[in-house]
Amino acid sequence: MADVPAILADAVASLGGAARPGQQKMADAVAEALRSGEHLLVQAGTGTGKSLAYLVPVLAHAVEAGQRAVVSTATLALQRQVLLHDAPRVAGAVAEHTGLRPDVALLKGWHNYLCKHKVAGGYPVDEEPGLFTVSAATGADPAAGAGVTPERSSLAEQVVRLREWAEETATGDRDDLVPGVSERAWRQVSVTKMECLGAKCPMIAECFPEAARQAARDADVVVTNHAMLGIAAAGSPNVLPEHDVLVVDEAHELADRVTAQSTLELSAGVVERTARLARRHAGVNNETLEKAVAALRQRLEVVPDGRLPDGLPAGVHDAVVLVEAGAREAVSAMKPTPGAEDAGGRAMARSAMVVLLEVAERLLGDGVAQRRDVLWCERPRVGNEQPRLRLAPLDVAGAVAERLLAGRAAVLTSATLTLGGTFDAMARSLGLTLDDERAWRGLDVGSPFDYPRQGILYVARHLPPPGRDGTSEQALTELVELVRAAGGGTLGLFSSRRAAEAAAERLRAEIDTPVLCQGEDQLPTLVRRFAEDDATSLMGTLSLWQGVDVPGRTCRLVVIDRIPFPRPDDPVKSARSEVVAAAGGNGFMSVAATHAALLLAQGAGRLVRSTTDRGVVAVLDPRLATARYGTFLTRSMPPLWRTHDGEVTRGALRRLAAADAAPVGAPG
Repeated sequence: MADVPAILADAVASLGGAARPGQQKMADAVAEALRSGEHLLVQAGTGTGKSLAYLVPVLAHAVEAGQRAVVSTATLALQRQVLLHDAPRVAGAVAEHTGLRPDVALLKGWHNYLCKHKVAGGYPVDEEPGLFTVSAATGADPAAGAGVTPERSSLAEQVVRLREWAEETATGDRDDLVPGVSERAWRQVSVTKMECLGAKCPMIAECFPEAARQAARDADVVVTNHAMLGIAAAGSPNVLPEHDVLVVDEAHELADRVTAQSTLELSAGVVERTARLARRHAGVNNETLEKAVAALRQRLEVVPDGRLPDGLPAGVHDAVVLVEAGAREAVSAMKPTPGAEDAGGRAMARSAMVVLLEVAERLLGDGVAQRRDVLWCERPRVGNEQPRLRLAPLDVAGAVAERLLAGRAAVLTSATLTLGGTFDAMARSLGLTLDDERAWRGLDVGSPFDYPRQGILYVARHLPPPGRDGTSEQALTELVELVRAAGGGTLGLFSSRRAAEAAAERLRAEIDTPVLCQGEDQLPTLVRRFAEDDATSLMGTLSLWQGVDVPGRTCRLVVIDRIPFPRPDDPVKSARSEVVAAAGGNGFMSVAATHAALLLAQGAGRLVRSTTDRGVVAVLDPRLATARYGTFLTRSMPPLWRTHDGEVTRGALRRLAAADAAPVGAPG
């Protein structure tokens, strides 16, 4: 194999730096995994430079061994960084050493690309709201457009801009449109894979998604996202080109993404809108579906929220049988007519009906009885949406092992893969323990940060344990004292929106530094305002636990209000816990504690983002210090210097507020 250390050195040098020990160690391990064909879990702390560490051996192996690799990222931002920033530098270094330049292509879900035939009027205007979630039903990337705030313009203005862009774009990739547009506007110029006319389309030669797929089939390395892996794991492996190597960046998110991709929902409103599409665009008026709408609406109104462990209640079952029968009749009546003038509209209507049929069939299957699926009823907390049924897989490890890992070497990396100090929990959730053909190993290459000298982990042991009535008065007082000592610069991570809002209200009443709260503006705008002013504090919920990267003085205090256990009524987590307990295991530790450990690792990881960062992670939940599971949780977090002494902690924060002091962690 090519000289990986030399290629890595050249690639890093092109960025004006030198390879770090952990980065070199990771690159060597990835190269060895590709040679041996084993699966590799690599924990690489923030700042390691893990993208280059896996790209160098993967690109070199792809051109030398002729084995295509698929690299998947969790977000579009990371996807673009790999494709536009890291991969070109690595490809140049590989070409310099081997004489072969790797070809790297980008692949996203069909719906992420503009459809020229739809822009030209080949489809009717999409007047319906999304019948099914894009990620679950169409294979589009759920992160598409994430973090982009469309201009405050009308739908018509956005569509006009999209049509103008259609004449000049070379890729049709939604992510290339800046500023972005609303999801509703994008639907006017895009189609799903099922809605596409395929080879019969009069504009197939100009098809953007087909061009992207052809480029992927020709490439040595394909960069995609976890949504696409979710589609493949859910039973559509052909969404990805043939490949011999799989690299999953931010691998701690993969199991949840695959679960989300395989989760379906059904409500009377969805059935009603699907039937309306069939009438409008295919001339199909199905009386069975009309009866199904009335029956489903009536039956779901009396079903309580929560899990349905025994399957569909009798009346709801009968209503879903009607949905299945009506959808089957409608699909049979809507045969594809590619040459017809209304082919696009019929394709849209038939696509929605096929998905409805598949949803009904799965709900009527034996997944719940066989404990493969979890079924529940829920009522949205906002708006006037109707009750809906939801069905999710109980476990996705088998699907990941069978459809993503089998027959290929896999490298799975993240800054947080060890939970409780071992890789075992993550290996089980990702299906590595189910692959009988290939061994797996875990490697922690460490971090370039000196955590004990760069930060403090303060657990407020004296506080009362958190209850169900929101943040206690004592915890709010503790929060105010910590933020005041820090002079602002605080990222507050809360278990609920209500808790975040209560904290923001209390801080605004008692301190004179600016306080922002999630929900007051678009999240990217709030994060930008937080990053721009080192006196500003930001309070928020789950989306801030993993999505904020603010190095420097701005974020010198991270406050976590309580251990982020899943809600006791979480249908999937509670069902998984019961299965573990029934098998003789510890359901709480295997599910709830593991879930909390991963979030704590991610949340605490917001503090130290560079070698010069200093600060405090404060946990206002004494159970981290007093409960038996506390050791498991703290072993999952960065190894900051630990204390229960509030005055020591506030003193360190006051020094930081005055000046970016020398080490605030371990004394001396």
